[in-house]
Amino acid sequence: MDKISADVYKRINNNLYNAEGDIWWNGNTVLYILKTSVNPWRVGYSSGVIKKLGIEPNGKSALEVGCGGGILTEEIRKMGFTTTGIDPSAESLHTAVNHAKANGLDIQYDKGTGENLPYANNAFDCVFCCDVLEHVQDLPKVISEIARVLKPNGVFFYDTLNRTFISKLVAIKIWQEWKRWAFMPPNLHVWKMFIKPDEIKELLLQNGLDWQEHKGSQPNVSILKMLRYLRKRVNGEWTFADLGRKFWLVESNDMNILYAGYAIKK
Repeated sequence: MDKISADVYKRINNNLYNAEGDIWWNGNTVLYILKTSVNPWRVGYSSGVIKKLGIEPNGKSALEVGCGGGILTEEIRKMGFTTTGIDPSAESLHTAVNHAKANGLDIQYDKGTGENLPYANNAFDCVFCCDVLEHVQDLPKVISEIARVLKPNGVFFYDTLNRTFISKLVAIKIWQEWKRWAFMPPNLHVWKMFIKPDEIKELLLQNGLDWQEHKGSQPNVSILKMLRYLRKRVNGEWTFADLGRKFWLVESNDMNILYAGYAIKK
């Protein structure tokens, strides 16, 4: 898979993450959905893998690439890892730092991009990159940098969106474009930047990362019920926090939309 063209990349709205104020931990903002509706799935998956591999997080180091406001970073720290988060958005990092301090969590936050990680070779036992790979322009470079900073036998955890007809219908049309249900801003995601499982597997192999598995996700409710819930939010009956109490992702074998996986550095 090649670097995303400039024409495609200019369509994505990554400026959302530079908005002033707390757009991550506020129950009235869209990114709060990551905490309530996505984190339970992705944290549950990575925790299960860590247990299966016999990894003891205490005394181990972990990096989250594209940490945003720290919604996943804090969960990684709570697992027991000595944790670092990196993100290009100063505003998001400001939120992350303040929230960690308020909750007594010792997390190092740095400003930077996945394409140029400011860390030594073989620096981390685990690297997490979740809901990020489909936002970057130079995906091969990001995977190369993650492989570089990961220790031998270290584990790379990721999740991303698959480029399928179903993902275009659900993640782009329903969640983002069709105003009757949409809860995401326009162009938060660009379908052409979604990543097929075979594409990520090829990049992992090229960078000395031994791919292990992929797991899919699906809503905890039927599609019709999900649409009713999204409509309530559009109508102002529910906040994003209310939506998150009813709608979240669960692990499944369906990889048509959002899927997770892990690889081990050879």
